[in-house]
Amino acid sequence: QVVLVESGGGLVQPGGSLRLSCAASGLIFSINVMGWYRQAPGKQRELVATITTGGSTNYADSVKGRFTISRDNAKNTVYLQMNSLKPEDTAVYYCNLLQQQGRTKYDSWAQGTQVTVSS
Repeated sequence: QVVLVESGGGLVQPGGSLRLSCAASGLIFSINVMGWYRQAPGKQRELVATITTGGSTNYADSVKGRFTISRDNAKNTVYLQMNSLKPEDTAVYYCNLLQQQGRTKYDSWAQGTQVTVSS
């Protein structure tokens, strides 16, 4: 059983910054992928960024150069630094932990945190 707890969402003006955090607890394998996804009203959930245990990152084109994902493996925590925020970044942001043992994949999600970019 894995529990993911997010923090850091809120309301910010266009051009502002926010930092999201997500701490994982429970059965955590030494090799995994943590990431952030988001879902805006009326839209499908989409990838924002992912990071492996080894530090390899992947970003959606829409956030490249503005968002930075990082992690602290000792704390099983992933961060998302969001700069130069735009109204179109408004969404519920979900933290994800993807693990695999043999052929079995374990996909865990946090409850979601609202990010609203508005003046």
